[in-house]
Amino acid sequence: MLVVIDIGNTNITIGIYHGDKLIGNYRLTTKMKRTSDEYGFMVMNFLNASKVQPADIKDVIVSSVVPKIMHSFLNGIRKYMHKEPILVGPGIKTGISVKAENPKAVGADRIVDAAGAYYEYGGPCLVVDYGTATTFDYVDANGNFEYGVITLGIETGAQAMWTQAAKLPEIEIKKPASILAKTTTTSMQAGLVYGYIGQSEYIIKEFKKALGVDMKVIATGGLGKIIYKNTDEIDIYDRNLTFKGLKYIYEKYTTEKKK
Repeated sequence: MLVVIDIGNTNITIGIYHGDKLIGNYRLTTKMKRTSDEYGFMVMNFLNASKVQPADIKDVIVSSVVPKIMHSFLNGIRKYMHKEPILVGPGIKTGISVKAENPKAVGADRIVDAAGAYYEYGGPCLVVDYGTATTFDYVDANGNFEYGVITLGIETGAQAMWTQAAKLPEIEIKKPASILAKTTTTSMQAGLVYGYIGQSEYIIKEFKKALGVDMKVIATGGLGKIIYKNTDEIDIYDRNLTFKGLKYIYEKYTTEKKK
């Protein structure tokens, strides 16, 4: 079995693969400070929930954009799972060639999503991840990570409204019945959801116009489903895209090791 872990700015997501089947999918908040024992206990609880023992796990692969928690998190894996985690980063072949001006500055999460989209659905493709930030990343037909756009995440934008504007309440992020809102809550919901639909459609259309090629548009991220359901510009919503990317990278890594 394989454990795949993505450490993002908001959440830590953990997947457990038995062969090609994802048998467990769990989530932790990133922003709470925890010790290695706390991380270890939580991961062990997730394994128990899927009726998996540490001895059943062959490897653990991790991608992260949060360096400050890595020491504690990785030590928790080592102590409780008795595995040395494989880290997505320099020295790990992902199958994606990053053509940015500074490839090392591209987040591991974006590379993992690009790998998941490219190997699962083929290229050229545009990968849209609705996370703490929303990213639009273009991968060409040969697996080259060529261009990217980064903008404010949906929840990040919502939090900015209710923390910076004293009279705006914290709200549930969902599409209201109509854009013709009559309450403060539905007005905020309309602004967020319709605003992000419009932003997504415009950026996707501009990519297509600038590149002049047909491409699949694949969305992921917790709030991405809301946008996907309300636009024709996104072809596929895959909530497990990051897990798939980590699994593809792991398979490439193990194949390279055998050579």
